[in-house]
Amino acid sequence: MITATGLELRAGSRILLSDTTLRVQPGDRIGLVGRNGAGKTTTLRVLAGEGEPYAGEVHHTGEIGYLPQDPREGDLSVTAKDRVLSARGLDVLLRDMEKAQNAMAELVDDAARDRAIRRYGRLEERFAALGGYAAESEAARICANLGLEDRVLPQPLRTLSGGQRRRVELARILFAASEAGAGGRSGTILLLDEPTNHLDADSIAWLRGFLKAHTGGLVVISHDVGLLDEVVNKVWFLDATRGELDSYNMNWKRYLDARATDEKRRRRERANAEKKAAALQQQAAKLGAKATKAVAAKNMARRAEQLLAGLDEERKADKVANIRFPAPAPCGRTPLTAENLSKSYGSLEIFTGVDLAVDRGSRVVVLGLNGAGKTTLLRLLAGLEKPDTGRVVAGHGLRLGYYAQEHETLDHEATVWENIRHLAPDTGAQELRNLLGSFLFSGEQLEQPAKTLSGGEKTRLALAGLVSSAANVLLLDEPTNNLDPASRDQVLDALNRYEGAVVLVTHDPGAVEALEPERVILLPDGTEDLWSDDYRELVELA
Repeated sequence: MITATGLELRAGSRILLSDTTLRVQPGDRIGLVGRNGAGKTTTLRVLAGEGEPYAGEVHHTGEIGYLPQDPREGDLSVTAKDRVLSARGLDVLLRDMEKAQNAMAELVDDAARDRAIRRYGRLEERFAALGGYAAESEAARICANLGLEDRVLPQPLRTLSGGQRRRVELARILFAASEAGAGGRSGTILLLDEPTNHLDADSIAWLRGFLKAHTGGLVVISHDVGLLDEVVNKVWFLDATRGELDSYNMNWKRYLDARATDEKRRRRERANAEKKAAALQQQAAKLGAKATKAVAAKNMARRAEQLLAGLDEERKADKVANIRFPAPAPCGRTPLTAENLSKSYGSLEIFTGVDLAVDRGSRVVVLGLNGAGKTTLLRLLAGLEKPDTGRVVAGHGLRLGYYAQEHETLDHEATVWENIRHLAPDTGAQELRNLLGSFLFSGEQLEQPAKTLSGGEKTRLALAGLVSSAANVLLLDEPTNNLDPASRDQVLDALNRYEGAVVLVTHDPGAVEALEPERVILLPDGTEDLWSDDYRELVELA
């Protein structure tokens, strides 16, 4: 169980949460919702013990499985399989058992061999107590359900894409949480920040089923409405305008209805109170002109103030970032060309023979299963990695803008202001301040380190850098990840209006519809085809 008392969270001087008591118990499946920047990620980090509250205390009993938006994988030389198995300490045991087996086969001295046999027996006994080979098989099943193929599991983490590494971390957490085994009851409380990022449709469907059956407690931040609708039985709404958390002991659909009813009640009560207060103030003004009625006038004015003061605070409309991609700089007919690109990591071939000509104003979608190399292709086109074969040719007037799904274009140790100055060094300071303001960054937020931003805020900052770039070719890797619905709509509208060329990687069908693509590149084969609706259903699966 997790219990937080007197909890106060701040971002600079801005209060995210004030004097709040929270409790997560077995059986709770809580959806933590609110606009980007409301403090959802900060709240989850503090509940996980990864951050300190401004005030208050957080107490844990039992195991915590925490998936941040940007997982820290530690040693990138370990294999994906060992990383998952490490959740129960099985990775070390398996390596020790392998060493003992080798010693049993190689030792000539009988006494030494007997010691190796006894050591192997002790290790195998511990291995069996932790679930043994059935647990190893269970880990492989969880990995497969999250789209991690068998060929990926022996690979070192450093050879995997950011999306694959994040799925390894999710698999590790779910493997730990399923330790009770079939028919058992897990006591692990899961704290998951956007767990469906980088998952295809089949993996998301499986994850929903897993979380719905989980008995140990869950707090999830997600913009996947389907997951919230199917999984959660409680909702915490974090209101950025009030710095308060509203708790709803109900499922997602009933919560939406309750919120709508609550908002109608607030508006109705405020309208009635304002009407009565206005009448009282008008009458007080009339009476105030007469000296004999001064006391009555003051009483009426005081009653009008009390009517308004007794209302629930008016919930202000959420601000929405004004996102517009840049007016593209002039360029030649074909500003970017790729010829015969291939890429491998060690003995693993990612893709080979990819040819691509990005004409001025063209729209291209890159499709492929997870691990097919979509992000790698964009990184090659952006010049952040070198291909094993082939080359990327910059045409006349090329100005590239690259949005990385892992926010690699940001300096996470630098402030918001330092990042935008780096991304747009030739733009005037006031123009940049106006730009950041349109992306909802202002005041002391400009001095906030990028590493402390939520996923949605990092997305907005990276997009602000693109807007200032005058790029005529945009390389966009999952640009709608981590965004709340209103911000996502802004990005899709900006994508639809942009006049330059776009190469897009996405699991979001809405992004493809907004782009109105002309061509598709299918990986890992590098096949190019004209876009048709036949490819639409592959977007969520890719």
